[in-house]
Order: sequence, then C-alpha cells, then structure tokens
Amino acid sequence: MDYMLLRHRDIPKLNQIDVFMKEDGFEGLKKALKMDTADVTNEVKAAGLRGRGGAGFPAGVKWSFMDNNNWPHYVVANADESEPGTFKDREIMESNPFQFLEGIAIASYAVGANAAYIYLRGEFWEVAHFLDEKIEEMEKAGFLGENIQGTDCSLKIYTHLGAGAYICGEETALLESMEGKRGQPRVRPPFPPSQGLYNKPTVVNNVETLTSVPYIINNGAYGYRKFGTEKSPGTKIFSLSGNVNKPGNYELPLGTTFRELIFTHGGGIPDGKSIKAIMPAGASSSMVVANDEALDTPLTYEDVPNVGGDLGSASVIVVDDSVSLDWLIRKTMDFFHHESCGKCTPCREGSYWMKKLTERIHSGEGTEEDVALLKDVATQMQGTTLCALGEFSTMAVVSSIERFPEDFA
Repeated sequence: MDYMLLRHRDIPKLNQIDVFMKEDGFEGLKKALKMDTADVTNEVKAAGLRGRGGAGFPAGVKWSFMDNNNWPHYVVANADESEPGTFKDREIMESNPFQFLEGIAIASYAVGANAAYIYLRGEFWEVAHFLDEKIEEMEKAGFLGENIQGTDCSLKIYTHLGAGAYICGEETALLESMEGKRGQPRVRPPFPPSQGLYNKPTVVNNVETLTSVPYIINNGAYGYRKFGTEKSPGTKIFSLSGNVNKPGNYELPLGTTFRELIFTHGGGIPDGKSIKAIMPAGASSSMVVANDEALDTPLTYEDVPNVGGDLGSASVIVVDDSVSLDWLIRKTMDFFHHESCGKCTPCREGSYWMKKLTERIHSGEGTEEDVALLKDVATQMQGTTLCALGEFSTMAVVSSIERFPEDFA
C-alpha cells in the first residue's frame, strides 16, 4: 500500500513546501475551508479515526464535544512523545511536517479555533525550531495567518516546549504545564472540550492523529475506511523495538497481525532465539505471552485485549527467551517511579514500593512473600490513581507475575 502518513519515504524532500504542494499538499485544507465546520467534524467522525496517542478515543467525537457557549476555542497538538518504545511522532514532524500542520489547521477550522499550540517535550527543541520555520513558510504561502486562502478563517500556530516530563503526555497535565503551572493532572470532569487551556474549550490530539486528517478530508470517510477494520479503520504507525532484527517505524493497515509485523517487516528475532513476550503499547502495557494465538492476533483496538494487552500507541516491544522478566519490570519501575508526579498517594507511594520490591527481587534477596507483596501493591493501585500513569505502571508487573511465574521463582 502507499503511505498515508510516512509519505516522505516515497517522496524525497517532502518537508520542503514546494515539493509538498506538488504532491497534493494543502488540498485537504482547501477542501475543508469550502465545507461547513460541522461537516468537517462529521467526516472525521464517519471515518472512525481513533486517537493515536494511546487512548484510542474517536477524534471526531472529541471535536463534537466542544462547548459552543464558551469562547475562544483552542487546538493543542500533543507532541510530548515520551512513552518508552514510541518514536513515530518525531519522524512525522521532521520528515512530513506540512501534513501534520495541515491537520492542525483543518481541526482548528472544524472547532472554531484561531490559535493552536504544539506541545513538544523539552528534548525536541530542534524539532520545535524546525516547525517554527515551516509555520512561517505556510504563513507566507497563505495557508496560515489572517484570512487563509481568502476566507474569514484565521489561525496562528505556536510551538511550546515542555521540560521532558513523562506525566505531561497526559492531556490535563500538559495543559497545566502550558499555563505555567506544575505539570500535574487535573481532576476530571470537567474535560478539556468544555474546560481546557485557560479554562476554555480545547481539543487535544496526538501528532499522528492530526496528520491523518488531511487524507480523510481529501479522500472522504469511505476512502479512509478502505484500510483497517470496521472498528479500527485506517493505517497505524507501529514503533517496533526490542529483540528484533529490524526495529523501526512501520505504517501498516490496522488488522495486521503481530506475526506479520515482527517476522515479515521486523525480520524476526536475532541470533536464532525464540520470542517470549510482547509489550504491545510500550512500557505502559501488559506482558503478552507470545504464543501462536497472540502472534496471529490482529493489531486492532478491539482484538489486542483478547490476548491480555492493549494496542495503546502501538509501540511494540519484543522480548526474547534470554530475558528474565524480573529484570525487565525492574527497569520499567525505575522509569515510572522517577516520572510519577507525586500528586496522588496511590501512585506516589505505590511506585516507590514497587521499585523497592522489584530491586530486591532482581538482586536475589527477595522471597516468595515479596513477589506476593509486589502483586498486592500493584493491584491495590489499579483503579485508584488520579491519572493513567499509576495504572499503567502496574500492567507489566501484574501480568509478568501471573503469566511468567518461573521468572520470579
């Protein structure tokens, strides 16, 4: 299939505006500007585009929740790509930036926003400067700024750098950070479409989600639904890493199996080792037993849960049979304990104790009671934390103990 998002792999220098325009660049925006704003939202809704940042919430539905009794409206692109194992959004921003910016412009038009922000993690400062240059080029070409393409629509896009905090990938912590406050999650409701940035209605979408929008407007919902499955339409960028011969980003239709991704595209497991487990959504995911049933499972939002995992942002980490999972969850707990914002007690205290227990177990000083206590701490955290970080930190821990008890013996 032709690329929908990673088009730069087929088209050299796509990050140059003249090349992008020769390749149907901004045609989706031009088309959208001639449509009623509600029709743009409905087209995205009909396409079934789901959020590509991890939650999988339908983008068009989120847009339709905007409070039209409270103005101004904002669009925020979540480019705080901080999930271990996820590295797709950076490739889009560096190599196909205009399609991403076009997606922001279409979303802003649909929800009536005259200002949009790109929130990038602090380490992406070079990407931020690069995007600033591309935004300026779009303004000079008449695709951003005042009276875009001679219409009444006006839009300014700004880049905003965070400080490298994983928690700011959570949309309300991101908004707090943008407002100059400590990056900690808000209590919800209210949700951002009713009270977001500066307490005004705000749509927060991931980079990959917004980059999909121009294709939908250009080709219609039906054209988009030619790829993927009924409940998970379109293509998805799978960030493949771990014990695999050819790690990298692979854009494939949703519904591709784990087996095809890992063995056909990823080249299989190095050094003749066997595949042991899969983390389908980066460090935040459960440990899936890599048996034939799992390997033949379609990579969709509805199918991956059937084998005890979640698709999330589709950062697929492959684990071979040389890896002991007590070591692996010790690594994940180092990360989650470090990145916990400390606002809620279950995550603040639970991540600390999970880190201590995994260190003790991995060092060889642990007991069977420590393994039981580790699982108990993790399960008590589930469903009690303020945001998803605390919940996610327990996934690999609980699933590893339950599915790979021999690694803790």
